[in-house]
Amino acid sequence: MNTPGSDSFAINTTELTRKFGNLTAVDQIELSVPYGQIFGLLGANGAGKSTLIKMLTTLLMPTSGTAKVGGFDILGSPAEVRRCIGYVSQLVSADGALTGYENLRLSAKLYGIPDTEREDRIKNALEFMGLVDSARKLVRTYSGGMIRRLELAQAMLHRPAILFLDEPTIGLDPVARHIVWDRLLDLRRDYGMTVLITTHDMEEAEELCDSLAILHRGRISVVGQPSELRAGLGEGVSMDDVFAHYAGGSIQESGTFREVAQTRRTAQRLG
Repeated sequence: MNTPGSDSFAINTTELTRKFGNLTAVDQIELSVPYGQIFGLLGANGAGKSTLIKMLTTLLMPTSGTAKVGGFDILGSPAEVRRCIGYVSQLVSADGALTGYENLRLSAKLYGIPDTEREDRIKNALEFMGLVDSARKLVRTYSGGMIRRLELAQAMLHRPAILFLDEPTIGLDPVARHIVWDRLLDLRRDYGMTVLITTHDMEEAEELCDSLAILHRGRISVVGQPSELRAGLGEGVSMDDVFAHYAGGSIQESGTFREVAQTRRTAQRLG
């Protein structure tokens, strides 16, 4: 995939900071993510992961510093940033009262995809995500894994260069989780898409991410490949050990539409 802007990185931040009153949620983050990677953001609840993503997707203004996404400045060119990204939040974004097809058609209209291209884009997205047989069913009848695949289909309709996913597999059972992983790997392979995800799942971080950053109290503690981070702490070290070392603690941790929505609402409140 061609890079949207002239920057050599898909995401490049400069002293990116966000404060809420006396609380510094993101503290002078310096981060560079190459094009074509699946890049993970790890951290305990409240470490600043979701706040960082909201700034990078132009949903939240930084207090200071800035970033380029797809070569465009999030402060100077927010509209251009939004045109070259896709975003799936922790909260359920699909409408349970509509069918999968109807959700995708609505998204296509919102993205401004021309009428002449909409049906082909929707058809391709449904096929890519394995949702053709359920396209005419109400989303409230979908499993958690199907909902997540539909949301990914919505986010890829306009063929973004960079996809942001906030806890992409939260609340999913192991089978559904691995199906989502496979689709994300396919997006990188078939479309050259850059993917930035937040996760609490250490298996997900190790199996899916080319590189990752661990956040602790709004700052980046370490950046590297999962295997390098494990090796750096000694023989026999697991990703759980890496997380505990750099994030200052341990990870604390399937279903219907309603269950998935409730799980994500709870996760959102926790940061």
